[in-house]
Amino acid sequence: MRRFFGVLAGLALALAAYLLLWPVPIAPQAWSAPEFAGYSGPHARNDRLAAARMVSVAPEIGPEHIAFGPDGKLYTGVLSGAVLRMDPDGTSVEQVVDTGGRPLGLDFDAAGRLIIADALRGLLALSPDGTLVVLADSVDRDPISYADAVKVAADGRILLTDASTRISPRAYGTFDAAIFDILEHSCSGRVLEFDPATSTTRIVANGLCFPNGVALADDERSLIVAETGSYRIVRIARSAERLNAHDALAAGDPRITVLLDNLPGFPDNVTQGADGRYWTGFTKPRSATVDGMAGKPWLRAMTLRLPRSLWPVPPVYGHIIAFDAEGHVLADLQDPSGRLAETSGVTEHAGWLYVQSLHDSGFGVLPFTPAATTHQSP
Repeated sequence: MRRFFGVLAGLALALAAYLLLWPVPIAPQAWSAPEFAGYSGPHARNDRLAAARMVSVAPEIGPEHIAFGPDGKLYTGVLSGAVLRMDPDGTSVEQVVDTGGRPLGLDFDAAGRLIIADALRGLLALSPDGTLVVLADSVDRDPISYADAVKVAADGRILLTDASTRISPRAYGTFDAAIFDILEHSCSGRVLEFDPATSTTRIVANGLCFPNGVALADDERSLIVAETGSYRIVRIARSAERLNAHDALAAGDPRITVLLDNLPGFPDNVTQGADGRYWTGFTKPRSATVDGMAGKPWLRAMTLRLPRSLWPVPPVYGHIIAFDAEGHVLADLQDPSGRLAETSGVTEHAGWLYVQSLHDSGFGVLPFTPAATTHQSP
């Protein structure tokens, strides 16, 4: 009996040592998560998104972002590395390129080139003749680790987010790398600007917690960025140079302001619709477990030593919102059933909303009328 209890004690000690000491890919930082206000006010629960019609891209999965080209076609990148082109109704699907990586953000420049933020390869350009080139994969000899979103300005310069310089999707895949970076909360992400005229890249801002989507304000003098790891949308002066977002916000620097804070989920893409609207999608809802671990770095590290099925990944929940340049919520559409999993964003086109997904085998489409919007303060 004494030997039996000795074995149990040894096993318990070994388990404790594993849970506390086994190496993990993150070095979590303590932070204070805002107390979740719940589904109330402009984010009151509803099922408006459940009306979306599903458009399949099977056997492909993960139409994470959607852009419309000068040819009127719908373009989307998928998990396999392909970029698909189709009619707006989802018919006549064809592959236009395989980037060999993971295409995320898409936009078109004045020459008709498809500009691609590829998480594994950096900033790419696909010419109308099918030539694919790398525009930028580093800045100041520092690799672009996680190219995520992209937006072409009227002057031809290209804004993009490098979501994490700490956790590489090349090592862990895009989804796991995002989970690791958000759990770590070291806020190593940045916003970059590439100038095609000089083939140079500069850092607009850094110190961001997994900066995801990026859009331009109407005057193109400021950027609207989804900071996924902090549940917020921020506005950043485009003229900024190496602005440390964390320090600048703490100091009240006018070059960065918070438009929407304490959001009900993890905001992903940011796109501009009509009449001054901006859209974002929440890939996952807020998690009391994740928020509760914000000030306990050791606990966040320990969770990654558990079986993957026990990781604190929130459930599926469809959710998209529209907001204006002052941070007023204009529309909120939800699908609590999560029929369209991981709603990563919205593209508004010709009166329709095209709702994107990280891992689904299709995207959602539903009509949108501005008369149905509501103007509420966040």
